Amino acid sequence: MDEITELQAEILKTLASPRRLEILHRLSVGPVEVGRLADELGLAQPNVSQHLAVLRAAGLVEAEREGREVRYRLSDPDVMVACGVMRRVLERRLDRLASLVSNGSGSSSPDASPTPNDPALTSR
Repeated sequence: MDEITELQAEILKTLASPRRLEILHRLSVGPVEVGRLADELGLAQPNVSQHLAVLRAAGLVEAEREGREVRYRLSDPDVMVACGVMRRVLERRLDRLASLVSNGSGSSSPDASPTPNDPALTSR
């Protein structure tokens, strides 16, 4: 396995947290201090600080000190481009699954999950 694939897997593990994605989405608006970020997201400051530390270690965010305040920002705006692409892929998948269910082709059971050969998982 090449080094880029391994790095990509590590970044995707970091992005597997809904809270971290929420933080990244907020940082895409612009830099913000930890306390303000915690207030905006309705989270405890220590929790936000822990998530920011993980994002920083992965190289997704950078910290910048201004006096006593530390402001965080995205290290590369293309991180949000990648998140947006995945979001659109998932939205299309959900649309296809909903279409199958509404057309009577899918299972009406909410517990049923698509199989690898499910037409809802193939591209249009």
